[in-house]
Amino acid sequence: MTDCRTMLETLRRPRLLMRAARFGLAEYRRERDLRRYVEGPTSPEDTVSSLMSVEARLEATRITGDAAYSVARHIEVLIALLAEAQFLRRGGLA
Repeated sequence: MTDCRTMLETLRRPRLLMRAARFGLAEYRRERDLRRYVEGPTSPEDTVSSLMSVEARLEATRITGDAAYSVARHIEVLIALLAEAQFLRRGGLA
């Protein structure tokens, strides 16, 4: 879990991406949205790790300027990542 927290604390993304993700937190629904990015039920730590992997791939795509990059998908993943990090900090209690 410490590794996840360290990774989240050092996550640096463009301000506009992060602002959009924070704005979207209000609409995030774990039951509806999480299954798009994580397969099956997992522990909160595994969920955050999986989302970090998905987000890292999107960030690499963004940095390279690949035409396949989707800013909307990146924001959706950041929303899920921020929401799941909050869930993890609360002790994984829904």
